[in-house]
Amino acid sequence: MTGPGPSVLRGVRRTLGTLAARIYLTGCVLLLGWALVAASEGSMAIVIPMFATLPASLVLLLLLPEGDATFLLSMVLGALVNAVVIGWCARALRRGNNPDTAS
Repeated sequence: MTGPGPSVLRGVRRTLGTLAARIYLTGCVLLLGWALVAASEGSMAIVIPMFATLPASLVLLLLLPEGDATFLLSMVLGALVNAVVIGWCARALRRGNNPDTAS
């Protein structure tokens, strides 16, 4: 008998496999890369990826302990949480009135 673990991981993998979630994650990676390069010059560019990963990154930023790595970790985890939600919404909209019996 398998527990709820594998089915949850399978669902997350399915939602992250949607085109909308992949485009969102790609955009977040590009924004974060740009911000890390631009922030080395003393600018406030690091807030742009934070806005792109709201609201999940803000909640994680408030829950995690303070530090530079926490800021980056909250943005990465926030992007993943948002991508799962985007992927779930994309799958639900594509499914329409036909419920997916496999998930």
